[in-house]
Amino acid sequence: MGTTKTVISIDAMGGDRGPATVVAGIAKSAAKNPDIRFIVHGPRAELSPLISKRKLDAQCELRDASDVVSMDAKPSHVMRHGKKTSMWSAVESVRAGEADVCVSCGNTGALMAISMIRLRKMEGVNRPAIACLWPSRNETGFNIMLDVGADIRADQDDLLQYALMGMSYARNGFGLDRPRVGLLNVGTEEHKGRAELKVANDIISSAADANAFDYVGFVEGVDIPSDRVDVIVTDGFTGNVALKTAEGTASLISEFLREAFKYTPLSRIAALLALTSLRRLSKRIDPRRVNGGVFLGLNGTVVKSHGSADATGVSAAIKLGFKLAQTGFAEKLAARVASNVTPGQGAASPDHDDPTGDHSTTEIS
Repeated sequence: MGTTKTVISIDAMGGDRGPATVVAGIAKSAAKNPDIRFIVHGPRAELSPLISKRKLDAQCELRDASDVVSMDAKPSHVMRHGKKTSMWSAVESVRAGEADVCVSCGNTGALMAISMIRLRKMEGVNRPAIACLWPSRNETGFNIMLDVGADIRADQDDLLQYALMGMSYARNGFGLDRPRVGLLNVGTEEHKGRAELKVANDIISSAADANAFDYVGFVEGVDIPSDRVDVIVTDGFTGNVALKTAEGTASLISEFLREAFKYTPLSRIAALLALTSLRRLSKRIDPRRVNGGVFLGLNGTVVKSHGSADATGVSAAIKLGFKLAQTGFAEKLAARVASNVTPGQGAASPDHDDPTGDHSTTEIS
């Protein structure tokens, strides 16, 4: 592997569609960006022909891993017996410094468990979080929400850490100099919500100026896709429910549109006339474009691709990992969190993130 290249470690066996789809996603990424090299993990006998067929031998190093983590595997079982799996091997490459980022389509709980035991939590992080991209009205086209499933619990100190990590992600992933952060609640009034949300509201507000972000206060579900905020902070239970609800609603609307345009001959003609606009809309809300939840708070970058991702989705997850690796995101995030080990003390310099437990994992396959 060339020292000037970004190296992505790929768990080739985790997706619902099989390794051929993962390798097809690698091929898409390789065609778009020759500066990426890959370490691909899985059974050599199965992967070698797929890589050769795509003419990727020069860009891919194959690591033989005989076992696979199934989607229904319990994280505790994988932690005890998963050392020979492709997922474990993929994370291990990041831990060893051979790769900059790990990408997997596999079991979310198992991936988080392996990542935590091999990469360890950053200093000052109590609970890591999964951050996802949400289509929005912002100029970037997306908002960031976390946590969406790493841990169903979060107290006020965890929510502060999520705010800092989400802000750093927005700054380094989207180039936002001063991200706007909101705390998800059942209303925007200060007297609403659980006790820990009210405390979090105060300490996040206190940390905003020293960490160079704007705190907009409480936000509601309607604000998640809005242009009012860049980062939405919540616990993993609420975030995961919101994420799955949005995915289901988007699928339902898509089905209703197809049915409506097929209803009569006139509606079919209308569909043809609106084809360009419909394609633009489809591209903007295409979940494959935002495929990739980032594990934040670990000593290494891990991107969780959707389990049912096709080649385009896998390529999008790789692109996200590549972009974060090129910004030095992991190092900047570690420095940002370390500078705020004591909750409420914002001692960091806001120079683009260069400052002078027990987890219950929720599946988001």
